[in-house]
Amino acid sequence: MKHRVAGRKLGRTSMHRTALLRNLSTELFRHESIRTTLIKAKELRPFAERLITLSKRETLHARRLVLRDIHDKDVVGKMFDAISSRFAQRPGGYTRIVKLGPRRGDNAEMALIELIGAETAKKAAPPAAGEAAEAAPEKAGKAEKPGKKEAKPKTAEKAKPEKKAKPARTKGAPKPQTESKGKAKSGAATRKVGKSGS
Repeated sequence: MKHRVAGRKLGRTSMHRTALLRNLSTELFRHESIRTTLIKAKELRPFAERLITLSKRETLHARRLVLRDIHDKDVVGKMFDAISSRFAQRPGGYTRIVKLGPRRGDNAEMALIELIGAETAKKAAPPAAGEAAEAAPEKAGKAEKPGKKEAKPKTAEKAKPEKKAKPARTKGAPKPQTESKGKAKSGAATRKVGKSGS
């Protein structure tokens, strides 16, 4: 009989398995959706949902219990501020697993695990100050100076062959010079002979 064998071993020791689930759940709460193998996603689901249920309590004790598994304080803050309020009226089932098909390298079944409502949260959230600052110059550069961007690749293309040619010349420079000197001497000798003979 299968008693006390619940859960998947994932080919790891218990400490390694716990560390794996902690890391996966940290990234899940940070990005709100991650891509992993189907088996890992199925093991991650109850682990992560238990942490979300703890974060809904919003007490100091609950925060410390979550901090046992999630060691990033920024992620824990996000859990207690944004994620717990999103699922305040939901009694469970905070995650969704979507099968993605086999992985190309080893044919492992892949899946996307995400928090429910992650797509609406991303659309509603305004971009961060750093992201907005980066996006503004790119848009301005595209609108104002399209010709200069075309000129930059041309200069970059010219610079690349010169850099490639310089090492080839320095490495191969002694050999062609010695050959050319030998050819020049032999050619000069034949010319002299021809001139003196005629």
